[in-house]
Amino acid sequence: MSAKTKAYSLNGSMILFFAVGLTVGWATATKAEDPATAPRQLKELLAQIDAAANRRDVEGVMQFYSQDFKHSDGLTHAQMEEALKQLWERYPQLTYRTELQSWDNQGDGIVAETVTTVTGTQPNNGTMMKLESMLRSRQRYENQKIVSSEILAERSQLTSGVNPPNLQVILPEQVRIGQSFNFDAIVQEPLGDNLLLGTALEEPISRDRYNQPSDFELDLLSAGGIFKVGRAPLTPQDRWISAVLIRGDGMTMITRRLNVVDR
Repeated sequence: MSAKTKAYSLNGSMILFFAVGLTVGWATATKAEDPATAPRQLKELLAQIDAAANRRDVEGVMQFYSQDFKHSDGLTHAQMEEALKQLWERYPQLTYRTELQSWDNQGDGIVAETVTTVTGTQPNNGTMMKLESMLRSRQRYENQKIVSSEILAERSQLTSGVNPPNLQVILPEQVRIGQSFNFDAIVQEPLGDNLLLGTALEEPISRDRYNQPSDFELDLLSAGGIFKVGRAPLTPQDRWISAVLIRGDGMTMITRRLNVVDR
């Protein structure tokens, strides 16, 4: 028994743009300073980006990005702007909240690590889908502009129905190239007589995958969750790891970023 559908919200394309403006600078060893000691300009900049995102003001957000902005997933300034427009058309009610974790002066710029949470809802075929997303990141900016970014960790969850499955997710944040890893998405409630459909997906992260839905087939599961063993690629390219679980009273979709390193 299987059913084919599209994961319009599963791939991590959305995750980056939920924390628009706060996805972060190239990861380098820094002497982290306490956020309480951060410069006033840094705190104001983060607050202004959050405010623009909460207004769904694309131009207001993009003014904080350098035209030469570089992202580890290959996105350009223009691609980010277009993706934001598409995201906010799909999700017109998103709330952004960013917390500064640490900061450090580096040369003529500042590197800051942040955690951004995003929540919202989306109508879909007569039902309401609830989104919860988290992005941990480190950013570099110069002259009040974000010049480069890299995501450190990200996760998202979409739920719908009166009682969506409550999942325990087991997945490392980072693996070495060629290393095997476990991915488990375990339903916490007893299934009883309920049927459970589900599947897992692994996708390479690239700029071509942003805001593109993924086809997937749902299978009838014999156990209360999804239990997979994967293997990292032989090159250091990050992956989006996702799972979909559906039963009669609700649906849960989750996505995690798996960082793949060569050391």
